[in-house]
Amino acid sequence: MNPVTLKQIAETLDISIATVSKALKDYPDVSKKTKLLVKETAELLNYKPNAFAVNLRTKESKTIGLIIPEVVHHFFSSVIKGIIARAEKKGYLVIILQSSESYEMEKKQLDLLLSKRVDGILMSLANGTANFKHLDDLISQEVPLVMFDKIAKIVNCSKVIINDRMAAYTATKYLIDSGCKRIAHFRGPLLPQNSIDRFLGYKKALSDNNIPYDPSLVYICECGERSFEEGKENAHKLLEDHNDVDGIFINTDLVAIGAITEFHRIGVKIPEDISIVGFSNWFMSSVISPTLTTIDQPGYEMGKEAFKLLYKEIKRRKENLPIKFKTVELETKLIKRASTRN
Repeated sequence: MNPVTLKQIAETLDISIATVSKALKDYPDVSKKTKLLVKETAELLNYKPNAFAVNLRTKESKTIGLIIPEVVHHFFSSVIKGIIARAEKKGYLVIILQSSESYEMEKKQLDLLLSKRVDGILMSLANGTANFKHLDDLISQEVPLVMFDKIAKIVNCSKVIINDRMAAYTATKYLIDSGCKRIAHFRGPLLPQNSIDRFLGYKKALSDNNIPYDPSLVYICECGERSFEEGKENAHKLLEDHNDVDGIFINTDLVAIGAITEFHRIGVKIPEDISIVGFSNWFMSSVISPTLTTIDQPGYEMGKEAFKLLYKEIKRRKENLPIKFKTVELETKLIKRASTRN
C-alpha cells in the first residue's frame, strides 16, 4: 500500500496542496476551521510526513552516529542509554557502530556514517588508534564531532571526560591508607589516554606516599573481549613473580573480577592477603564475593552530556554561529566494598 500524500488529502477536501501543507504546519494565514479539518482528514487517512523530503528541505538527516569500542561493555552500554535518552527527546535517531578496538575498523565506520550524511558523530576511540588524521579530516569537513571517555587531547573538538589520573590516585591512595605497602597495577593498553592517565595517577600516589615505583608490578591488559581471562592470567603471573604484593589497582572491573576468580581458585584470601580496587562500578562488582571496591564512572551522565554538546554544535552550525569547543569533566567517586581492608 502506497503512503498517503498531501495531494490525496487536498483532493479529498477539494482544496489546494499548498493549503494542506500550511494547515499541517499551523501557518497563521490558514483558518482554525481549515486546520482542524485537514488534521482530522490526515489522521483518518493515516498520513505520515515524508521524512526524506523534510530532511532535504532542512538539510538535516535527524540522525547521529555513535562509534564505540564495545557494545556489550557495561560502561559503554550505560553511555548508549544516556545518549539515546537525550537524542529521542530531540527527535534524533542514533546509528550505533562498534570499532572492536580496531583503528582500521574505526576509520571504516567513520566513512560509513559520513556516507549516511549523519548530522554529527559521537566517538570513543579504539585502543589501536594512534593516528588521528581521519578525525582531523572529519573536522575539516565541518562535521560536528564530540569525543568521550577515550579521547585524543590534540584533536580540536568538544569532549566529555573524567579525571582518570585523579580517580586512579584516589584508588591507589585508598589501598595505601588501608595498610598496603606493595601495590601492583593491572593497567590498560599503552595507547588510550585514559589508560595512560590511570597509570600516571597510580605512580603519583606511590610517589606522594614514599613508596618506590617498581615497573615489574605493572601488568598490561588489552581490556577487550578477553578482559576476564586477562584478569585471571595476570593474577596467576603476579603470584609467580611476586609473593609479597598486598594490594592491586586494576584498570577495569571485569579484569578485577577475573583476578578475584583466580585468587579464589588458588586459595588467596581477599582482602586478608591482597586488597583489590577496580574501575567503572560495573553491576557485577556489587554481587561478586567479596564485593569489589571500585571507582564509580558515570557512563549514563557521560552519554547525556556528549549528546548535549553535539546537539548544541549541530544547531550552531545550522545557524552559522561561531563554534566554541568545550570539555566537560564529570566527577567520579570511590565505592568502598569488601575487597579492601578498612
